Order: sequence, then C-alpha cells, then structure tokens
Amino acid sequence: MAGARLATLNADGSGSVAEAARAAAPGPVAERAADDLAALLYTSGTTGRSKGAMMSHANLLSNAEVLVDVWRFTDRDVLLHALPIFHTHGLFVATNVALLAGCPMIFLPKFDADQVIRHLAEATAMMGVPTFYTRLLEDPRLTRDLAAKVRLFISGSAPLLAETHRQWEARTGHRILERYGMTETNMNTSNPCDGDRRAGTVGLPLPGVELKVCDPAGRELPRGEIGTIEVRGPNVFKGYWNMPEKTAEELRSDGFFITGDLGFVDADGYVSIVGRGKDLVITGGFNVYPKEIEDVLDAFPEIGESAVIGIPHPDFGEGVVAIVTARAPLPPDRELIACLSEKLAKFKVPKRIITVDELPRNAMGKVQKAELRKRHADLFQKSD
Repeated sequence: MAGARLATLNADGSGSVAEAARAAAPGPVAERAADDLAALLYTSGTTGRSKGAMMSHANLLSNAEVLVDVWRFTDRDVLLHALPIFHTHGLFVATNVALLAGCPMIFLPKFDADQVIRHLAEATAMMGVPTFYTRLLEDPRLTRDLAAKVRLFISGSAPLLAETHRQWEARTGHRILERYGMTETNMNTSNPCDGDRRAGTVGLPLPGVELKVCDPAGRELPRGEIGTIEVRGPNVFKGYWNMPEKTAEELRSDGFFITGDLGFVDADGYVSIVGRGKDLVITGGFNVYPKEIEDVLDAFPEIGESAVIGIPHPDFGEGVVAIVTARAPLPPDRELIACLSEKLAKFKVPKRIITVDELPRNAMGKVQKAELRKRHADLFQKSD
C-alpha cells in the first residue's frame, strides 16, 4: 500500500509508535458513514479457528452509548483500565465508554496487582476479567477503605465464580457487576447498575438488544429451558471477513446472531450462561452442561477451580471428566465422586477427576477446553 508505514513497540512498551505519532504531520480526516467498516476483531478461537468479525462504526457507537447510560458513566468518573487492547473488552468496551463519557482514564500497560492497588484509590470504576478479581483478593492490601471511592466494579470475558462474588463483597463491600458480550457483538446483557445484581447470571438484555433461547432447529424455547442464545440489535456485527459460508451459518437472514453459547432466561428475565455449545457433553444419550458440575465442584473448599469436559468413551460416547486445581489436599477420587453422587444425577458424575497445577487459558483468561480435550483424548482408551 503506497505511503503505508509499519510502526513497532519496543519490549518495554516505549518506542517508535509514540515517536512516529509525535513526528508525523496531521493527516486528512477521512469521511465515513455509520455502516462503514470500523474494525476487524478476531475471535479468541477457544473452540476453533479464529474469525475476523467485521464491526461497523454504528456497531461500536451504539454499544458505547448504551453502556454509558446503563452503567451511569459521566465526566466525573475515573476508569482504571488494565485490560489488554488486542481484545474488544479493553480496546472498545472500556475505552469507548470513557471517551464517550468524557472521563479520565488511568491506562495501565497490563494487569499488575501492585499497580492496580496503587491506583485504586484514584478510580471510580474498574473493568476486569475474573482473574483480576481473584488475584486482588489474594492481596491483603485490598480493603474497604482502598475501594471506598470506587462506585462500580465490572467483570466479563469469562464466567465469575459465585464464591468470588461473595468474597469480593465481604472484603470491599461492593457487588461486582457481571455482563455478557462477544467479539461479534460487544455487550449483549448486563446486571443492573441500580438494582439486583445476581451472582451466577449475566443480567438482563441491554436496551435495543433482543435475546432469545432456541432449540437446534431455531425455535424459541420457553423461559427456564436451556438452549442456544441468539441476539439481534445495532451492536451485532456485519459478518466474518472473507468467510461468507461461516457468516451464513451463524448470522440469520433476520439479523439474529447464533452465539454458540448455551443458556436460559429465568422468570425475571435474567440470563444465565451454562457453557459453549461445543463444550456440551453427551454421555449415554444424556446432555450434560459442564457449568452445573463445575459449580458443585467449585463449592468444595479444597478445589481452586474446575473445568468439566467430555472425552471419547467406548460405551457412553463421551465420558464426563473433571480437571481441577487444588487449594489443599483433595480427598481420594472415590470419596470425592461419592460426594458428587449425592448432589448430581448419576450420568452427570465425572468418571475421572484429574488434578493439575493450573488450567490452560487464553489471553483473556478463558479456559481452553479444546486444549484439555486434546490432552486427555485417549484417557478411556488406556483403561476403564
């Protein structure tokens, strides 16, 4: 491309990008329409090949306008921003909300607990992923006094454990606001800023966003039934870059985007996510939703966190397997499985429980279950 330049950052975050910006003469302002392409955002690829989601200027602006209103941002706020900017959460959700509200932003190069603790007393809001909150909870410097000026803690990009919700409220006096979004849509739902923030849910559909839960044939299901979440609204992307077949598979002609997430809507309209459709385990003809089992496992004080997956099984098609980290020595598998049998239907009880030092995650903290399935693919071929 004629006239194009490549600018790079040094390893310490300094260098030629800032220098080039200071030295460059102001360029012409290009006129753009609301429906023009603003960004190509690549999906995290936790279950397959990454895809370039085409976001328009209208997609990004409409979502930012709604979030500023729903989350009550004003120019009197100060946003503590420690999210990576190679992902929509940090690049657009956090940054665009601050820009549109006209509020100052403490922009950290990365999450560092020391830096966050140092700046928390200056902030009124922080957006983070669950790992931010669990790591801060490990720091004795996190107190009610330190968080006294903050009015809003927001979490997303991966599920936040109910236990983390409880610990955070006990330590700081704040209830974390959990929300639900995707690369292809930015934000879809949010727990209310003023109102009941329900742990284990991602709140209510945002104004202007339509959300429904459907069966495999695309028929809308009644409230309370688990199915695939579909959304429609001005936040939904234009399609996948150079992938028309994939676009047609996931973006319906009526504008509803098939998210691939499994969930349900309760009687009050709150949305709960139970997992990715590709993570659904089918064992002996029964559907098993991993989050239900993970919630039971995570309630054990000895277990740090868990990931439930399905592994090919010669008799059941797939066998339920739990991968866990330990806070303290775990009971023998036989005892742990016996305890689980008292809380879960027999077909949901893991056939194996594997303890690891840590779960594999992508850059946004999402557990990479595809990697876990790959690592343990031959588990039931060895012996049973």
